[in-house]
Amino acid sequence: MKELSYENWDLITAFMADTFAAYGVPEEEARICADVLIEADRLGIDSHGCNRFKPIYIDRFDNGTLLPVTDIEILKETPTTVVMDAHDGMGMVASHRMMEMLIQKAKDVGMAGGAIRNSTHYGIARYWATMASREGLIGMTGTNARPSVAPTFGVESMLGTNPLTFALPTDEPFPFCIDCATSVMQRGKIEFYARQNKPTPAGTVVARSGEEMTDSGEILKALKQGEASLAPLGGIREESGGHKGYGYAAVVEILSAALAGGQFMKALSGVDPGGNPRMYHLGHFFWVLDPEAFMGGETFRKTAGEICRELRASEKVPGKDRIYTAGEKEYLCWLDRKEKGVPFNESLQKDFTEIRDRLGLPYRFGFE
Repeated sequence: MKELSYENWDLITAFMADTFAAYGVPEEEARICADVLIEADRLGIDSHGCNRFKPIYIDRFDNGTLLPVTDIEILKETPTTVVMDAHDGMGMVASHRMMEMLIQKAKDVGMAGGAIRNSTHYGIARYWATMASREGLIGMTGTNARPSVAPTFGVESMLGTNPLTFALPTDEPFPFCIDCATSVMQRGKIEFYARQNKPTPAGTVVARSGEEMTDSGEILKALKQGEASLAPLGGIREESGGHKGYGYAAVVEILSAALAGGQFMKALSGVDPGGNPRMYHLGHFFWVLDPEAFMGGETFRKTAGEICRELRASEKVPGKDRIYTAGEKEYLCWLDRKEKGVPFNESLQKDFTEIRDRLGLPYRFGFE
């Protein structure tokens, strides 16, 4: 195996889709799930792409906390809203169905919102928001997650990393899209650092004792044992604005759970009182708005683009020659990676080879 290789996009996507199918995910739904994961790698969000294929999906199939067949139940529907129960199936499949429905409703009546309960990890949140922006619509989504973030002045994990995500269409080749956790650091990023044998930046994780932690492997163990917590955006102190990140994380938690009558906080831990794996029962919420219902899509896209361009053209810090707007770095990453392929480190190579051999799938990777 190589220290780092770049694998063919189509081959890796097909492999993940076939693996999902081998576990019982229906073929069309398997392709959706694979595309959500590979989209993260296309955009440079490596912590949520192929790196999460085994630990978040395959391992959960194996331990029974993720069901391959998604039994979507529509609990309530109006001309502008949808509430779903995913029954512990594929969060990506339920979210794709939700966004298809909301996009059509928003085109019909101007705006629409939905919520899902009893779901599972739905991949990068921006995938769902940009489903709307590609249609010239405004997309918004958020999700709760297993507790890993402590509230301001606390050291106990109560909230998930709870991303709050917006995608706004512009007149540029890419949307304005901000997709980030309401914590300083995400568990997936720490998993990525651990795979790379790199430390987690100081000030982003607090131990139960109140001390900061930086050893990525030790942090993952401590998070699992409830002996460490992530800090909300702004850090662990009110003086640095940590209460703001804490507040937004709580907003996402409430909307993800309360709109669909779902579970929240400690109930999303993924383990029972005895420490055994159990279903996660996550919740997600979504909104789609059609700019045509306001001053028109063209006006919105032009104004959004002008705002982005003026921001990028503003005066820069000495020594810096570029200012970015949200979504730009991801677009540039795709332009750079398009011909190179998917980056695969040794740990990822080992995971994919082991899965292939165990399932007997007829694939050969470039790193072999």
